[in-house]
Amino acid sequence: MEEEAGVRRWLVDITRWRPSPGQFDAAAALLPSHERPAIARFVKEDDRKRALVSRLLQYSLVHHVLRIPLHQINICRTPEGKPYLKDCSTFPNFNFNTSHQGDYVGIASEPLCLVGLDIVSVSKPQGETTTEFISNFSSYLTDHECNCIVRAGTSSEVLTEFYRYWCLKEAFVKAIGAGVGFGLHRLEFHHEHWTNISVCIDGEVSKQWRFWLLKLDENHLACIAKGHPEDGVSSYKETLSNATVAEEQLHSALENREEAFTLWTVEELTQSME
Repeated sequence: MEEEAGVRRWLVDITRWRPSPGQFDAAAALLPSHERPAIARFVKEDDRKRALVSRLLQYSLVHHVLRIPLHQINICRTPEGKPYLKDCSTFPNFNFNTSHQGDYVGIASEPLCLVGLDIVSVSKPQGETTTEFISNFSSYLTDHECNCIVRAGTSSEVLTEFYRYWCLKEAFVKAIGAGVGFGLHRLEFHHEHWTNISVCIDGEVSKQWRFWLLKLDENHLACIAKGHPEDGVSSYKETLSNATVAEEQLHSALENREEAFTLWTVEELTQSME
């Protein structure tokens, strides 16, 4: 299926990339120099790999979609830390979001509506039970969500259910460009067997958001959130050219079916940037 203009869903499995120090540095050298300290500050190799691949995805996607020469790409960050492309004339609201956890680093982009991506690794808690682990997050969940989680079944099913709700909340917060101070308990998600997912914000159902949960493999989930640009936090809305979108345009963008992610290797990404 042909990709719609400006819409991308890309994914990299970082376990397949085992670079030598020289190969790692060569990949990092493809990025602007101001991006490199944020990668080098990580102690663990896997964290450095995720940070590097996240940035490679951003620059490669902008280069690929908008045909901007790499040295002219100007990716900035809002005070809350959300990356955005400065001066995009092709699509008034072109925005993208990256996520990385466990084995995967991903990116999603949209030309009109806001997009948020969150990837979670469903891993068994160490040194505590599933119930104890989830209780640490109870203040971020509503009573309805807590009830759905504890009634999900086995310990493994309960854990997966928790991560589904967590993934949805994070994807929404990332889409609107909010920082860590956003109260996740303000969001309550409803669904029909994890389809037709809807959100209540401060107790009110929002008709301007759509959510999709995707199973990447047995241990990883991803959520895509798409919504109205007017819901972005003020610092992020300022980066968009057209926060007021016509109803029909928005409806069309929100109702587009989610396709599977396109898998890239790091080698393919770097070659596309050279």
